[in-house]
Amino acid sequence: MTTAAPTAPARQPAAAAAGPAAAPADAPVLVRDDGFHPVDTAPDVALPPDSDPAALAPCLGASLVAVEFPAMTDGRGFTLARLLREQGFSGRIRATGALIADQYAMARRVGIDEVQIPAELARRQPQEQWLARADWQDWDHRSRLAG
Repeated sequence: MTTAAPTAPARQPAAAAAGPAAAPADAPVLVRDDGFHPVDTAPDVALPPDSDPAALAPCLGASLVAVEFPAMTDGRGFTLARLLREQGFSGRIRATGALIADQYAMARRVGIDEVQIPAELARRQPQEQWLARADWQDWDHRSRLAG
């Protein structure tokens, strides 16, 4: 497993801030079920998508693990998050990188707690688009298919 050194916490974005403080328009944004938030904490561990699934045990004691998504078409991070939860990880899992609002419900279903997106994506896909997918617990495609 490859782990990256944590980076310093980012500043609060002005356009998508949950609170009144202003910040640079280029700061990343955290997406949670209740909307956009400033990036509040750096991860203890960052897992690239090619991390060995058999070597996740050292991450189980971390409080925040970032799972990297280099492209929106790369779903390996979903598997890593699910495996962390299956192995008993109880901390926060943050998806970082190239996820879009349409993938938010899937991210939450596999155990990801929050998604860090670039400010540019937050401008293209504003908070309302992410909140529209925050009903991830209520939506069950299997029951809809069964009729």
